[in-house]
Amino acid sequence: MIPAAFVILFIGVGIGASGGGEEKTAASTKPAPTVTVTKSAPTKDGKAKPAPTVTVTKTAKPKAAAPAKKPAEKPSEDEAPSGRVVFKVWGSAPAGVNTTYGSDSDSRDGSGLPMTKTLSVNDDALYFHVSAQLQGGGDINCSVTVDGHTKKGHASGSYNICTAQVNSNFTGGWD
Repeated sequence: MIPAAFVILFIGVGIGASGGGEEKTAASTKPAPTVTVTKSAPTKDGKAKPAPTVTVTKTAKPKAAAPAKKPAEKPSEDEAPSGRVVFKVWGSAPAGVNTTYGSDSDSRDGSGLPMTKTLSVNDDALYFHVSAQLQGGGDINCSVTVDGHTKKGHASGSYNICTAQVNSNFTGGWD
């Protein structure tokens, strides 16, 4: 009995040592399935025992990420729907920003970043404007677009103001 144990020991050592000198990295090895065998408890009366339960657990490979969907095409900055004025303020303002927008006869308050507001063109307006003041610091941009004409502004630092204004050219167009 003892010699048989030594033979089994030497065979096990020989198998474990024969790796060909190559080490496998985690990236080059595939996870092997995990097999769990659960034996049934012996019965008292000696009758036939149910077969053992075998559970095989496989590690699933991660699925390739689905290609990212393109965001819906949005109009460029220089486009506004006909008869509409688009006001935008975007950037970073950790302490907040106070925003007003509108025309020479209609001024409104805006909030949050990014902000996009759209109003109808008032044919009697002399100009459309947006003004956004940083509250403590940040870096923001702003723009006003009317009939394909866009004016932009920028502000950076403490309490600076971003302004943009599109003016009527008195011939029915916008500058």
